Amino acid sequence: MSDTLKTGTLPFEIDVPYELIETGFGKSKPMIVYLHGFKQNIEYFEKKVSRMLELNAYHLFIQAPYPVYDTTRKIKVSRWGRAWYLYDGDQEQFLQSMEAASAFIQEILEEVVLDLNVEKVCLFGYSMGAYLGGYYALSRPKSVDELITIGGRIKTEAFEGKRREANHINVLALHGKNDSSVYPEPQKECVEQLKEDGFKAEFRLVNAGHKLEDIFINESKEWLMSLGYSDT
Repeated sequence: MSDTLKTGTLPFEIDVPYELIETGFGKSKPMIVYLHGFKQNIEYFEKKVSRMLELNAYHLFIQAPYPVYDTTRKIKVSRWGRAWYLYDGDQEQFLQSMEAASAFIQEILEEVVLDLNVEKVCLFGYSMGAYLGGYYALSRPKSVDELITIGGRIKTEAFEGKRREANHINVLALHGKNDSSVYPEPQKECVEQLKEDGFKAEFRLVNAGHKLEDIFINESKEWLMSLGYSDT
């Protein structure tokens, strides 16, 4: 005979790296926050978006908190890919996990900006990072001015009745027309919904797939420069 006497949960802490890079001159400048895709890390993502560093800005790279186990056992834990949230198909679990990740990002941002003169904040999210970027922006609108999502979808349905609180945010949603991992049509519909809510939002379909190609970086840079961001 056996009896379960107690069950419960306890928090488990893990160190998550971030890196802040400053480019250009002057201490008053925008900040761009980079959210990488699934199974990527900040070392990889910095290389993929290196041309974004040509903009005069503070560049904040944050690594996702959940390690993705490397089955080859050939890569050190510090270089494993990471995930931003846990998703099993259940929408409530999905949103709870994105909220936890957003609270984590907010904590880092509040700490990092303390000694900086940040004019405005842009979130740059790719794939899994794009999903999270959209959630963060709509859930914490006072801390975001621009949002760039690439190969993801902004979960507008999670913010029914609340989206207009964030319609000061400029939004650029980029999608590859050959993307078979995340289809473009749902994202296009979400952008149209944001436009109806008063957002200055734009959906651009480009000649690419899901992979983060140079065309996405070029489009992102040009869009930010049209909003007043400048080259170094």
